[in-house]
Amino acid sequence: MSRDKRPNILIFQVDQEQGQVTMPGHPCRTPNADRLAAEGVRFTRAYTIAAHCCPSRASFMSGLNPSGHGIYNNVLNRAAIHTSLNAGVTLWSEVLAESGYNLAYSGKWHVCADRGPADVGWKDYGATSVGGRDHHGTTWEDWRLRTAQPQEEGPRQRGTLLRPGWGTLRLYGTGGTTPEAEPFTEGDYRIVQNGLQALRDLTAQDSPWCLYIGPNGPHDPYIIPEHYARMYDPANVPLPPNWHDDLQDKPRVYQRQRHLWNQLGEDEYREAIAHYWGYCTMQDDLLGLVLDALDQTGQADNTLVLFTSDHGDYAGAHGLFAKGVAAFDECYRVPWIMRWPAGVRNPGREVSSLITHLDIAETLTELAGTRMPAATSGSSLLPWLRDDPSATAAEAVFNQFNGVELYYSQRMVRTQRWVFVHNGFDVDELYDLATDPWCLTNRAEDPACRAVVKDLSRLMWRQACEQDDIVGNPYMTVALAPFGPMVAFE
Repeated sequence: MSRDKRPNILIFQVDQEQGQVTMPGHPCRTPNADRLAAEGVRFTRAYTIAAHCCPSRASFMSGLNPSGHGIYNNVLNRAAIHTSLNAGVTLWSEVLAESGYNLAYSGKWHVCADRGPADVGWKDYGATSVGGRDHHGTTWEDWRLRTAQPQEEGPRQRGTLLRPGWGTLRLYGTGGTTPEAEPFTEGDYRIVQNGLQALRDLTAQDSPWCLYIGPNGPHDPYIIPEHYARMYDPANVPLPPNWHDDLQDKPRVYQRQRHLWNQLGEDEYREAIAHYWGYCTMQDDLLGLVLDALDQTGQADNTLVLFTSDHGDYAGAHGLFAKGVAAFDECYRVPWIMRWPAGVRNPGREVSSLITHLDIAETLTELAGTRMPAATSGSSLLPWLRDDPSATAAEAVFNQFNGVELYYSQRMVRTQRWVFVHNGFDVDELYDLATDPWCLTNRAEDPACRAVVKDLSRLMWRQACEQDDIVGNPYMTVALAPFGPMVAFE
């Protein structure tokens, strides 16, 4: 039987990497991502849907917003609103498997609690974060056990935060490897090695294939082997231009987060960022192992490679770290580089049009010559890869954050110029990227911007209507948006 000529697919999706660190000129070294970009297309304005692991990954796999697929929070937590995908939701992996692709999965799943990769078309080569186990330690018995353990005493140590009653938090440090895995962290090395075994198995067959490799890094805490921990001299690490932001014109919960991080001295901020960059470079080196192995198979020319992340990390921006309820670009903008030698025209291009995780479902199913069984919220990126002049740029992208245990609902609209954030729990936000690219000045209540707020509110509510979003309650204690849903229909 002759070999199926449809393109192969290789996805390398890291966890919590800023889109900015892979951009040209950034001090963080990512030579393998740069190699991909030189041979493919770099999307410079790519965004996650939610700055939250499970909702973002479910959107990536389904092409739907959280209000469509039903995963609003991290599912490995007993306080999650939903732990299962909504009835009838199909993942693109199921469509590819039905169309004749062989699929293999290694690494972080974190999509839903009731199904794992093997249930939706993949052969499991060592998926992690599968199932409904509560890994956040929120049962009261867990707290009792933690309290009974010896607690750190004395002054705060470098790279740590004192949190009375919560336990000390270590943000960065050295470790995480084994003699076999050196110089990589043991977990990510094992994920990549499992992925390379899957690659060997897939390329030995005649069917087209799709391989997903999902390392755990550079997710906090930034605990990395010494080789990477020493890679960047903190003395040469610049603080983000918005590091000094006191957040006084932004939601109170942003300020409370900054108050926590203010325990760190300026030199510790630089050390933390240096460790984060080292972690990102480690992921890039792991990507290099995968690209080299793909080259050795002889199938690289007809393989679409995607490098991306589930979401970003503040990494010191606005004085914050990690991700969550602060709607800044550092957390929502992700790396997105695609290479396909047999299909990309004019490689080495950058595309500044707005795209999101939602676009991958339509892209991959079109690539495979099939379609999603129901409408998604995304669009195929193949016209951009083919440098098609008829490729249509999105007017805006829309983000959803549905909170955690204490809940902080947000809806975001991003255009090329403006970022509007409707916060259900506090003041709204509006930033003019043309004059304030680091989002230092909130203009949501500036009378001169009232028309802008109305226009972006119209887009927000129109999107909410089209996606059957769960917002829109008219009760007086929650209907506090400056412009309500009716502006969508004016």
